[in-house]
Amino acid sequence: MSIKIFRNFSEVATLAGAYQKDGRKVLPEDLGLLKNATIVFDAEKIHWIGPDNQLPDDYLEKDYPEIDVSGKVCVPEIVDSHTHLVFGGDRAHEYSMRLNGASYEEIAAAGGGILNSMKGTNALSRVELLKSAHQRVKAIKAYGVGAIEIKSGYGLTFEKEYELSHVIHDLKNLARPDVQIINTFMAAHAVPKEYASSYDYMRDVVLPLLDKLGEEQILDCVDIFHEQNYFSNNDVVALFERAKRWNINVKIHADEFNDNKGAVLAAKYEALSADHLLSTTEDGIAALASSNTVATLLPGTGLFLGKPQANARALLDAGAKVAIASDFNPGSCHCDNLIMLASIAAPLYKMNQAEMWTAITLNAATAIGLKNQGALIAGLRPRFSVFNTNSIDRITYNWGKNLAN
Repeated sequence: MSIKIFRNFSEVATLAGAYQKDGRKVLPEDLGLLKNATIVFDAEKIHWIGPDNQLPDDYLEKDYPEIDVSGKVCVPEIVDSHTHLVFGGDRAHEYSMRLNGASYEEIAAAGGGILNSMKGTNALSRVELLKSAHQRVKAIKAYGVGAIEIKSGYGLTFEKEYELSHVIHDLKNLARPDVQIINTFMAAHAVPKEYASSYDYMRDVVLPLLDKLGEEQILDCVDIFHEQNYFSNNDVVALFERAKRWNINVKIHADEFNDNKGAVLAAKYEALSADHLLSTTEDGIAALASSNTVATLLPGTGLFLGKPQANARALLDAGAKVAIASDFNPGSCHCDNLIMLASIAAPLYKMNQAEMWTAITLNAATAIGLKNQGALIAGLRPRFSVFNTNSIDRITYNWGKNLAN
């Protein structure tokens, strides 16, 4: 492998301490900040990292390519571990309805919500969906994000959900190696009106389609919206057991509007992550803290919907692995800027600096099954994000200003 040397970053946040702690109970010093730092790496791993004045002579003597990165900051790769970016249509009017007092449930009952996006998505061809989604991936990449999880879930028919999973698979091939795409199957996003119950929809669409896609081996994860009037405990168990048969990782939309014990269920089934958690209480927090399931918080959704935020501090103090993701989607968080959302959320969540960066790097990578990354340590994969500033403090200080290289 061809070795490269990035010399003299103004600052590098290694997150070495956070990595050693498995992303739990992270303290400010676990940011692992290096000044005037150099990274030696190839396509597979980091060979050396440290202060530039300590760079071993062996690397200098072999005349490896060197790139001067002075005046820049390096952090582990930014990971957006929860998005719904393959969709058609527009739900701007729903945001105005919400401002005028309508709840998420009331909007859905009036024909809005996920079923509204279903109409817009089904109106577009596979080529049109791929083109628009690829533009969204490029926009997110421009913020410095190097890995994106993408869910299906706006087709809600056997044929269209099959198509959406293949659109995401196509995106994965288009984006690599610059952006890692995780393909998550979420046909269990809402129940179309033509089905009498979630059980009928699971039986006729979700489970047989998972079998078909499982045979094709294009899925990375399976997800489900566990919520009143959406999908029940029995639906979750049926989906998770079927995913286990195909050796596919599971995730869950949990406890968003009500404490449905989704976090407890996620921990029981060793899900990669339980996401949302706005209504999770003590037993769910304890279950996540004692498991390897990542608590993925979506601050933009609470802000967009005007709902209270998840109890991040309780999760952090209990020892849960906490991630932050954008939840970029057409209805409940039409914002694709993860770094801005994390910068706004950190003071709301009472997070320290290292906790915030861990939440969008190390723990976010864990939440979508990406291994051997999330910290800048010799031996790990060389997945990092670079910013045009000489201080990591300025990245989160400048809300909405894109400093990515």
